[in-house]
Amino acid sequence: MGRAFEYRKASKLKRWGAMSKLFPKLGKIITMAAKEGGGDPDLNPKLRTAILNAKAENMPKDNIEAAIKRATAKDLKDMAEVNFEGKAPHGVLIFIECATDNNTRTVANVKSILNKNGGEMLTNGSLEFMFARKAIFEIDIDDSVDLEELELELIDAGLEEIEAEDGVALITADYTSFGTLHEALEGMGIEIKKATLERIANTPIEISEEQQADIDKILERLEDDEDVQKVYTNLA
Repeated sequence: MGRAFEYRKASKLKRWGAMSKLFPKLGKIITMAAKEGGGDPDLNPKLRTAILNAKAENMPKDNIEAAIKRATAKDLKDMAEVNFEGKAPHGVLIFIECATDNNTRTVANVKSILNKNGGEMLTNGSLEFMFARKAIFEIDIDDSVDLEELELELIDAGLEEIEAEDGVALITADYTSFGTLHEALEGMGIEIKKATLERIANTPIEISEEQQADIDKILERLEDDEDVQKVYTNLA
């Protein structure tokens, strides 16, 4: 399997799926999408994708509907997507994506977590060329699907790579092709199980199991913060 497939199955996503605050985080994404483009997923692709990913994580329908309704609440605070970059021990680089209604709080929390665990904040833009931003789609396949034919049909939509394992195919493209590839898959009647934008390290590094324990501690504490949505590293 290629790097994108292995990356998708990495331990960070296992942690993401097990986070105690998973549903509130997914709900925040849905609310932001609904506020930005309206509460009808048929007319709002960003909301449609947010709902799709929430369902993939088994988020209850009631929670999804509540998150959409929250977008019209009069007391809803303005939320913004912000990114932070950091350096952890053992040469590990960290890219942190957040959604927050209080940037001052979020900056303080992220900085504190890094500093207390042997890391440090970096100036935004420091890791710009260390990660490639990719659009990744997950679909179910069976023996009737011809991967070569599917690849040819999706190339014009921006597809870069398609890989399959155990009845699941991962389709990778540059992040700028997210919309066109999403529309192409829907137009072909293919059910998308999950659609995400990921940051993949251009030069992954290897560390020891002992060093990994240090990094896991930082990642778990970052991911437990209510404002943190995703955390990426340059680990292989």
